[in-house]
Amino acid sequence: MRRTTRVLTAGLLAAAAAFGPAAVAVADDEAPTEAGTAFRTAVAIEQGEKATADASTGDYLYWQFPAGAGQRPTVKATVTLPETSARHGSATWRLDVFDGLRRRQACTSGQPTKRASGQAASVDLTCTLRTVRPWAERWANDPLPGAYYIRLTVTDAPERDLGLPVKAAVEATAEDMGGERAEGGELGAPLHAAAVTEPDSGWNGSWFSSRWGWTVGGAVLGALAAIGGYVLTRHPRRR
Repeated sequence: MRRTTRVLTAGLLAAAAAFGPAAVAVADDEAPTEAGTAFRTAVAIEQGEKATADASTGDYLYWQFPAGAGQRPTVKATVTLPETSARHGSATWRLDVFDGLRRRQACTSGQPTKRASGQAASVDLTCTLRTVRPWAERWANDPLPGAYYIRLTVTDAPERDLGLPVKAAVEATAEDMGGERAEGGELGAPLHAAAVTEPDSGWNGSWFSSRWGWTVGGAVLGALAAIGGYVLTRHPRRR
């Protein structure tokens, strides 16, 4: 019986080793390998999915990804530049992020604009947005649940370099801020989110936050303090 178990275990491990890399390769192959050229044609990607696209210097590249309430999105982009022998100088690349209403969102950290020298092989850009809110006033420019658009392009380059081939890679992730940024309210519907997949925690965020932990912990500590005070102040029993 033990021999049979060892044989079966060895077979399962061998199968996992044989098929594991293939499964990962399939998952990577499912990531988008193109980008849109406008908001309407923006290619949808999921959080944590690395999309790539072959383009030309001067093209506008668009993707879109989902973000729910309580999440703080971060977008990273890498542009592999043409051969240095084909370029005629430095170029400035820019990464912009817009919400579902196509309002440009400010980056709280990161480097969304960077100038690449004529000898650089690639350029890396990052943009971290504010935490997505569950609701906002109509006049406010606060980030709300729904689709977010990524735009990547060169803003300043020698005219003779326009049209040279480049390769772009983008990835959007989101950090769950939890109770640190938790607030009431709920948006009726996500902003223009039909093309993207709903986040795992939902558009309005998870119902659980660190506030629940503090509330329960405070109640337990209060009960223990009451019991301790009673024990210390009660009259000793007479023998």
